[in-house]
Amino acid sequence: MKHTQTLDPSVVGGGRPDRYLTRCRPKQNYILRFDAMAENDLLEREIRTTAVDFSFGELLNLHNDKEIIIRPEYQRLFRWSLEQRSRLIESIVLGLPIPPIFLVEGPSGVLELIDGLQRTSSVLQFLDHDAIGESELKLIGCDILDELNGKTFASLPLAVRLKIKRSPIRATIINKSGDAFVKYEMFKRLNTGGSLLSAQEIRNCSSRMVEGGDIFYDAIQEMAKYPAFAKATSRLPETFKERRADEELVLRFFAVTLFRDQYHGNIEEWLDSIMESILFGRVEFDLEQQKENFERAFDLVAEKLGDAAFTRFTDEGEPTGRLAPAYYEATAHAFSSCFDFIATLDNDEVRKRLVTAYGDQRFLDSTGPGANTIPKLEERIKVVAEHFQ
Repeated sequence: MKHTQTLDPSVVGGGRPDRYLTRCRPKQNYILRFDAMAENDLLEREIRTTAVDFSFGELLNLHNDKEIIIRPEYQRLFRWSLEQRSRLIESIVLGLPIPPIFLVEGPSGVLELIDGLQRTSSVLQFLDHDAIGESELKLIGCDILDELNGKTFASLPLAVRLKIKRSPIRATIINKSGDAFVKYEMFKRLNTGGSLLSAQEIRNCSSRMVEGGDIFYDAIQEMAKYPAFAKATSRLPETFKERRADEELVLRFFAVTLFRDQYHGNIEEWLDSIMESILFGRVEFDLEQQKENFERAFDLVAEKLGDAAFTRFTDEGEPTGRLAPAYYEATAHAFSSCFDFIATLDNDEVRKRLVTAYGDQRFLDSTGPGANTIPKLEERIKVVAEHFQ
């Protein structure tokens, strides 16, 4: 069902949830127990929505007046090709129905777009490209109304411009009284059916549906930019970073060092469950303390190994290739759990021990086919740790 992207089939696991996020933790526990849940509890969790038909001209005005917000995190995901955007405009001119959009009503009544980014941004770009910080859209690839190709909004006849601005789109508004966890889940489910967003991009946006979630995810982004971490993970391809794979590695660090007991063989579900447990207060997670632990571990990684910590080595002991997630997880865990001992070793000794660990047949066997199984995850973590004990 999902078409989202993670880094690699080689994954990890973690430890125990012994530290916790206090600033982001709501007071409610959102574990669902339908067998014991009273009827009025179910009704309280029901999403209350309002259906409204906006014209595209009204959407533009609301956006310019900041009564509808498109977060920068969402706008960054604007990936439709020029042809796709142009054909949407062509469909509007033809009078074809456009799929609805979804908005969440904030406490102040301001609406926030959570689904329909591509459709909304395409039309706003055509009507007023400055409004969303994009270049002017010149239509290409229209194959039914060929005369639209090469046109900008300003160059269209007045009747066509008015038709576009007055064309309606159905908007479903999720009322502000709705349950935070349900809103969070709605965003996830609305955005896991296509291939536009990676799993971590969905985590970024969905976390912001939760009060305090922006604090948590902003910290993830800050850690992903931490110089020692950036140096240690610099073998991660840029195309992966564009889809927030570096931020996923930050989350994986906490997964493997704190929450290995929650791993059941599916990486995406494991990382989702960890983030949700933190956001909804199901576990304790001291954000500031864990950030310090993260920075301490990666300061040591960068000092001892530079960019050679999470990749394969040649027969001559030289690092080669890109970052391998299975190597990352096992080694990040070792540098966290064996920190005091590793800190006493000189750089050459650390590299020598790591090369030996990666060449250990038990490690190689646990990073090949079926690397996502729980036994193989535990085995490769155990092997690397042994070489630093």
